[in-house]
Amino acid sequence: MTFRMPAEWAEQDWIWIGFPAHADLWEKNLAPAQEAMAAFANAVAETGQGVRLVVRNAAAEMRARDLVSGAVRFERHPYGDIWLRDTGPLTVLGANDRRRAQGFRFNGWGGKYLLEGDMETGASLAEACDLPYRKADWVLEGGAVETDGTGLVVTTEQCLLNPNRNPDLSREEIEARLERDLGFDRVLWLGDGLAGDHTDGHVDNLARMVGENTIAIPLASSPDDPNVAVYEDARNRARNAGLTVRDVPSPGWMGQGEDAEPASYMNFAICNHIVVVPTYGSPHDEDAVAAIGDLFPGRAAIGIRADAVLTGGGSFHCASQHVPRARPDDAS
Repeated sequence: MTFRMPAEWAEQDWIWIGFPAHADLWEKNLAPAQEAMAAFANAVAETGQGVRLVVRNAAAEMRARDLVSGAVRFERHPYGDIWLRDTGPLTVLGANDRRRAQGFRFNGWGGKYLLEGDMETGASLAEACDLPYRKADWVLEGGAVETDGTGLVVTTEQCLLNPNRNPDLSREEIEARLERDLGFDRVLWLGDGLAGDHTDGHVDNLARMVGENTIAIPLASSPDDPNVAVYEDARNRARNAGLTVRDVPSPGWMGQGEDAEPASYMNFAICNHIVVVPTYGSPHDEDAVAAIGDLFPGRAAIGIRADAVLTGGGSFHCASQHVPRARPDDAS
């Protein structure tokens, strides 16, 4: 049976959201990061969509219960940190929309952050909801791939061809595995990801599929934006591949001293009724939320401050994993 990963805007059964709990990792940003993730969970739950907040232990659950509504469901799973987009399984659909949780090897983003629990997260999530689980024999994080559901995948050379992931695999072998495990039969290779991105250029910080054959890519909002060349290269590659490109403002320069933070409005989470957009206190926040709202007619774009979440290395898309809806006769 051939399985394929659908687009994120396809109807979802529920979304898992990670809840920050590791004080040694988050330090002074723990409480505000928890509040931001709770606001994300509440915003989705208020629309009637299922939300499963993933907590590490009883203490984390107690803190979360003070912040979220009764509509949010709790699940306990092993995880090192909240980045479920990368450690959780990608759900693929087969004939008659049968679902399978597709897992991959995880090596801490190229060996940078090896945290206890992260390698167990994917199988644990799948088991909790009785999704059939299969684990592939190569390293891949969910934030490294974007699809419009037609078999097209967009990724970056900086990440998937990085020797710290799959040093023994060629570009052609990686393309073959993308087709075998996720049903992607066409690959658009972008170049580098954002400056300061410890994921080695995950595409979900740079470019997002927003419709069939349609991709959104930031436009630099100021001359000092550290990613001017990256945006333009991505835009040129997408247009040369025949994609329609939609523009979203960038936050501009975000960081301290000479170190740029990988702040990006592109790390939005698409849900059934809303799109949750990270904001950073940039003068471009309002324009970006409006631009992303224009990309998704019928969904409301909701901006939530994500400064504290960004200190952990990502934002709302990185910290969540959705499960597409299957037909009612699907026992999973």
